[in-house]
Amino acid sequence: MFIGHYAVALVARSAAPRASLGVLFGATQLPDLVWPVCVLLGWEHVEIVPGITAFNPLEFTSHPWSHSLLMVTAWGALAGLAYHLLARDRAGAAAVVFLAISHWVLDWVSHRPDLPVWPGGMERLGLGLWNSIPGTLLVEGSLFFAGAAMYLRRTHARDRIGRYGFWSLLVVLVAAYIADRFGPPPPSERVLGWFALFAGWLPVLWAGWADGHRSCTIPAGKES
Repeated sequence: MFIGHYAVALVARSAAPRASLGVLFGATQLPDLVWPVCVLLGWEHVEIVPGITAFNPLEFTSHPWSHSLLMVTAWGALAGLAYHLLARDRAGAAAVVFLAISHWVLDWVSHRPDLPVWPGGMERLGLGLWNSIPGTLLVEGSLFFAGAAMYLRRTHARDRIGRYGFWSLLVVLVAAYIADRFGPPPPSERVLGWFALFAGWLPVLWAGWADGHRSCTIPAGKES
């Protein structure tokens, strides 16, 4: 998945009101932030095979350190602990752990059976939503727009950056999603690794910037 991951972070923003949306975006994309580093270092490998699934041309031949269930849980726990030590925010730390693990769950829904449970394990899991273009667009699109709507209900812009910065982020994410699906496949594993590194961090930084100019809305009847 791509924009489906961000949807979960948008929903989690109201459950962790002290946590920046940038932190939550980073947590939900944590495996995909680790993955390009592992690819560029030669620890993990991917092949570009157009047609391997209807939606995505990538064959993930080896990604145990970034995308096995055990390591995703470990990365999430470390990130949650680090966040709590820095921010002293238990709700935010719990959200970080939850979001990291949610990435594996959503990948399990979308990937073909290529997700390991632990490094070295032979079992590979995946339900294969990517084998259906309409199904993938429906599921991810529904998640994303529902998440965005919930975020907009629970926060309000304090200034123009909070308003237009966030809306432009949504537009860029949707445009990148469409371009990724209908554009040409990447020319090589290394180019893909560098592009994924940039494409992974840009929304995290952008979300933190825009969300810093928004405030959580207090639910009716709970003002103090």
